[in-house]
Amino acid sequence: MKEIRFHGRGGQGVVMGAEMLAYAFVLEGKYASSFPTFGAERRGAPVAAFLRFDEKPIRETHQIYEPDCIMVLDPFIGRSQAIFNGLKGDGVAVINTPKQTLESWPQGLNVLGLVDATALALDEIGRAIVNTCMLGVIAKVTGWVTLESVISSLDMNFDGKLLKKNENLVKRGYESVTISVKE
Repeated sequence: MKEIRFHGRGGQGVVMGAEMLAYAFVLEGKYASSFPTFGAERRGAPVAAFLRFDEKPIRETHQIYEPDCIMVLDPFIGRSQAIFNGLKGDGVAVINTPKQTLESWPQGLNVLGLVDATALALDEIGRAIVNTCMLGVIAKVTGWVTLESVISSLDMNFDGKLLKKNENLVKRGYESVTISVKE
């Protein structure tokens, strides 16, 4: 079983992103479970979401304390070393940031994907909602799910012009990510 922990703020699409990614795994014949945790339920408040996927049914429903991967949608949260707490020794992180590198390589991190998802989202959809962009990034960095499945999962929430714009945003995230591997 693989476990992913999402970090962001209310209004950035953290919960919806976790749900769409879970659906993408289901489209590939895997079992997946996603659920959120909230502090104050308001726009801008810290939000976390959790996703598990496996080849067999998933029974665990508790928060993820030792993820295989973390996804950070908010560039300000991405500056905190606390988001890396519990990351497994061969861990993966995908972070929305305009920076080209991290100031220090956190313990447990093996593969890092950095992308300025905010700039891409503003350009593509006109709003700083980065969840779909980051789904393309996680597909590229991990290889756990295909780009095609991620794109297919979008129709659970979008249609028409907004669907097309988010499909483009997923592709742009996939193509724009900078991947680094621990030496």
